[in-house]
Amino acid sequence: MASCVPWVDNIIELSDSYKVSHYKQYPPGTEYVYSYFESRGCDNEGWDSVCFFGLQYFLKRYLLGPVVTREKIDEAAEIYAGHFSGDGVTPNLTMFYFEGWEYILSQHGGKLPVAIKCVPEGMVIPNKTVLFTMVNTDPKCFWLTNYLETLLVQVWYPMTVCTNSRYQKLTIEKFLEETGNKDWAIPGGTTFKLHDFGFRGVSSVESAAVGGCAHLVNFCGTDTVAALRGARKYYNAPGCAGNSIPASEHSTITSWGQDGECNAMKNMLEKYPQGLVACVSDSFDIFRACKDYWGGALKGLIKGRITENSFGRLVVRPDSGDPAETCLAVIKILLEQFAEDVTPTKTGHLLLPPYIRVIQGDGVDWQSIPKILQVLKDNNIAADNIGFGSGGALLQKLNRDTFKCAFKCAEITTNGVPRDVFKDPITDQGKVSKKGRLTLQLASETTGYAEADVYKPRQGADGVAGGTGFLHYTPCGKYVTVSSGKGDPAKDILVEVFRDGALLKDWTLSEIRQRADTPHGPFAPS
Repeated sequence: MASCVPWVDNIIELSDSYKVSHYKQYPPGTEYVYSYFESRGCDNEGWDSVCFFGLQYFLKRYLLGPVVTREKIDEAAEIYAGHFSGDGVTPNLTMFYFEGWEYILSQHGGKLPVAIKCVPEGMVIPNKTVLFTMVNTDPKCFWLTNYLETLLVQVWYPMTVCTNSRYQKLTIEKFLEETGNKDWAIPGGTTFKLHDFGFRGVSSVESAAVGGCAHLVNFCGTDTVAALRGARKYYNAPGCAGNSIPASEHSTITSWGQDGECNAMKNMLEKYPQGLVACVSDSFDIFRACKDYWGGALKGLIKGRITENSFGRLVVRPDSGDPAETCLAVIKILLEQFAEDVTPTKTGHLLLPPYIRVIQGDGVDWQSIPKILQVLKDNNIAADNIGFGSGGALLQKLNRDTFKCAFKCAEITTNGVPRDVFKDPITDQGKVSKKGRLTLQLASETTGYAEADVYKPRQGADGVAGGTGFLHYTPCGKYVTVSSGKGDPAKDILVEVFRDGALLKDWTLSEIRQRADTPHGPFAPS
């Protein structure tokens, strides 16, 4: 074999096996199946909302245009014939819905006859709120709606990464404000305070691109190059959506030997005399490196990085030990070694001179960041002294159950008559689903209803299945998901983004960043 083996997508094969059999299982006369996607909640303390992001990637990557072809139908028919063989030998030629896919090819030119609406990407919305809906547009393709569930529910991943990243941004912003930060515009404030180190720690290159792009909704720092291509190709980002700097790894430092560590560090300063440069400093003794090397033998080179005509900064990277204890010790040493240029912030917290900072890239997640920053604050140290790098905890240490994401059928139309559909298992009330056609509206615009119209869940095992009422208010009282088709389409926040193979709305990363930004964030319009 002399060349790479490419992966060729086949939409017919991008589904769970059992869904191949579902076209036979709906009631006779079924014409339309309407389903929706939501977060059913989160167990992480304080994570009461999601930042919706990523659906556009899946639409552009997998659903646009004529995605069903003769070759793909034939390939899927062959695979499923063998896959559904009961004895592992005899092909099963009856399970695959050959006629259904043939119909899409002949009558729709291979384009998928479904309509999808979603909340605007980048919108921050409370949990247990409708996020996107899908319904078939051709009554002969009723089976297609939930066939596509497998693929589109994967939006849980970029949505969860984006939300995870944003909660960390809020934490960093809080401590920056409390310790006297005054510069919030790019490149200051939170802009580069959480750097994506996650490429090697994710399950695939696609995960790196999609998850890395989700992080770029909130920050500008990344070492996940795949995310740059993802942002440009699928979210219309001009140029590079993320930035990085030259930095060492342990191999480039330890290859000089233990006795040559200081020379290795000097080499970093000399090879990159201007701009920012980061150097891992814990190969042997992080405290010696900070006191004797950075704050001693190499101090003059560091201080000389800022001149009338140029700006430079060394970023010291500890990479082991207890994160809070190590960061505190490292910054204390640097404050002492560079004491002549240390300044107080407006709140009196100590700030290193602009030519030196610290980045913690080990053990960093949404729980450790506030612990580190609280320890620094308690020791009168400004949060702006430190940035963070996060890898697996940013892009990988999460799953579909982090936000309990689910896609459920809410309405079915048989012989021209629509009917609400829902589930409400007595063994788990947290899995109750919403009924009927859904609209997402501002509560302030949803008036004229009675108290009985407010949704109330089933009361006990013998209560009304599915609950009563149709107004699903968010805990904050700002939004309401109106179910059972009783909403006002003119007030619907959901936007139609896809219909019959065509993309109807093409969000840009820039507008998504603005929509998702935090109070002191760098992306809000000036």
